[in-house]
Amino acid sequence: MPRKAQAAGAGAPEPTGARAPETSLALPELYLNRELTWLQFNRRVLHEAEDPRTPLLERVKFTAIVSSNLDEFFMKRIGGLKQQVGAGLQHPTVDGRTPRQQIAECYAVVRDLAERKRRLFGELLGLLRDAGIRILGYSELSEKERKGLRQHYQRNIYPLVTPQSIDPAHPFPFISNLSLNLLVTLRYPRERETSLARVKVPVGAGIPRFIRVGDDDRFVPLEEVMRHNLDMLFPEMEVTACELFRVTRNANTERNEEQADDLLSLIESELQDRRFAPIVRLEVGADMDPVHRGMLAAELELTEADDVFDVDGMLAFRDLFEIAALGYPELRDPPHHPVDHPRLMTDRNIFHVLRDAGAILLQHPYDSFATSVERFLMEASEDPKVRAIKMTLYRTASDSRIIDCLVNAANNGKQVAVAVELKARFDEAANIRLAERMEEAGIHVTYGVVGLKTHCKVILVVRQDYNGLRRYVHIGTGNYHPGTARVYSDLGLLTSDETIGQDATELFNYLTTGYTPRRNYRKLLPAPKHLKRALLARIEREAELHSEKSPGLIQFKMNALEDADIVAALYRAARRGVRIDLIIRDSCRLRPGVPGLSESVRVVSVVGRFLEHARIYYFRNGGDEEYFVGSADAMKRNLEYRVEVLAPVEATELRKELRTMIDVQLGDRRSAWDMRPDGSYVQRMPGEGDDPRGSHEILVDLAEKRRKAGARLKKKKARGVVRRPVR
Repeated sequence: MPRKAQAAGAGAPEPTGARAPETSLALPELYLNRELTWLQFNRRVLHEAEDPRTPLLERVKFTAIVSSNLDEFFMKRIGGLKQQVGAGLQHPTVDGRTPRQQIAECYAVVRDLAERKRRLFGELLGLLRDAGIRILGYSELSEKERKGLRQHYQRNIYPLVTPQSIDPAHPFPFISNLSLNLLVTLRYPRERETSLARVKVPVGAGIPRFIRVGDDDRFVPLEEVMRHNLDMLFPEMEVTACELFRVTRNANTERNEEQADDLLSLIESELQDRRFAPIVRLEVGADMDPVHRGMLAAELELTEADDVFDVDGMLAFRDLFEIAALGYPELRDPPHHPVDHPRLMTDRNIFHVLRDAGAILLQHPYDSFATSVERFLMEASEDPKVRAIKMTLYRTASDSRIIDCLVNAANNGKQVAVAVELKARFDEAANIRLAERMEEAGIHVTYGVVGLKTHCKVILVVRQDYNGLRRYVHIGTGNYHPGTARVYSDLGLLTSDETIGQDATELFNYLTTGYTPRRNYRKLLPAPKHLKRALLARIEREAELHSEKSPGLIQFKMNALEDADIVAALYRAARRGVRIDLIIRDSCRLRPGVPGLSESVRVVSVVGRFLEHARIYYFRNGGDEEYFVGSADAMKRNLEYRVEVLAPVEATELRKELRTMIDVQLGDRRSAWDMRPDGSYVQRMPGEGDDPRGSHEILVDLAEKRRKAGARLKKKKARGVVRRPVR
């Protein structure tokens, strides 16, 4: 059994067992901290790397994921908290913590995670060695291998290296975000006085972190090669020390767009600001000279006792993605190939298929993104009866077929309008380039509504059908990104529903103008104007309808539950006896199982092969069930500061598919974790007779069964056994 994880809410008093009065829902001890529960999620991800049931290269991958996640955590969350401290903000969060308290508690968890990663890496190195993959130190190489590496370095890397002196005659050099650096101590022969130089390790732009030795899968980290060939950079100098360090910069550099004349220029300026943003973390090798450690902290304007993290061993574990990508199929999960959706296993025009079906539910990565969403756009771009395509774009790949389809549609004379979110974190530069490319093709590009991020995922196609204009809509929970569609667990709804089409038209008119008066949405629930109010009303309705004969049931599946108003409403419903099942991937403020408060609530987190990203909202509603899917988590930022959309799923067949997904994940005995009242998590273990597979493996199998059933039906239709009804 895995060891018990540290409580995410450590330091907060525990709720009492007595039933508390209604006003007590304002007590901070009833709410867990967003940052600490997100770090708890990374404990669960790291457990996948520690778990011997996970294939070896997948364990390496999960180690890299945790390291990448923590880098982003410092850039976004710690960076934001430091800004609050710098501004003198002391107002506590709903869980009662000030910004300074949150930083201190987060640092304690991060240091514990770093120690677990260090121990794990030693274990993984041994297992990799047994499998024929070796990460070597320079001392383990033969003289011939060292000579070969030196020649490779001299030809392919050395011209890119630029040493920088650190002395009174040279200002302290600029250190780029997430860069790996050598701090070299030098002196002239027969002299006692030393000087310092900084050398950036040029990882990226085609230069790998791990340099292959010979023809086998034996590798030496690039910094090891560089530190043992410093004589090339500093000829005739004596190197007395070479120490590693790495910095992380704040990524919160947003300006006030309401005062901007040009949003595109504003975002470009923000990217420049981010490059030079304040440093929030310094990582140094554990063997660094204390004087040098203090000097770096002072030069980078950090508090040495708090903001400097000693790393015993390799820095920047995120580069282990290179090792995880090696071609050893026996050391990774069985290959997964998304299947064609049964409804789309046909050469018929996709709009005819959708018109007959009414709606199709897509489950990625189990259903193919290429033969569903990309096909939807591709056929729309070429179909002579399609008059217009409107789309929101938050993230996509630079070489995405999505953009090619939109450009093709514009070239074919169709009206194409795209709402591009320029402020999609870390994708701003890519989105600017895509926006410019689309504008050059004659596409009408807008940047959403001032003051709000456009986070909804919607495509609207207007087509001249036999009986007039008809609207076809795709609403998704994930980005229009073919890469993430292979590794994120997401949902998509393709529909020809007339009312949803009308609502989507209203939505795009809002996105292209920003005008809000009298927009009437009859089925869609958009944020920020309607969604939060609609969710709160439905939670309250569930409590009102709850009875012994007709018990209430609320089930949410999402990435995060952070909004305090939603949490309080769920607490009120739970006190009325409503059963509440929450499948929450990472941050969750609600404490389940608290006597007198949330005894009927369970919180489950699923961490496995795919990244859980789908959002489902279910209300039993006295038997008149409601299902919604969409882009919004129950977070304050999503509900109040973003344009989001939830769409109802009304077809009985599609509801059954959602019910299966929810039930499979709630019944998971391999990848599911149960949250305890104190915020800690315990991983489930399969008992006798339980399915030992995780929910992802089960859903892969179910998708394959749907595909086979669809293929059999297609064959029967081809033989005339099943006839389409006369229309």
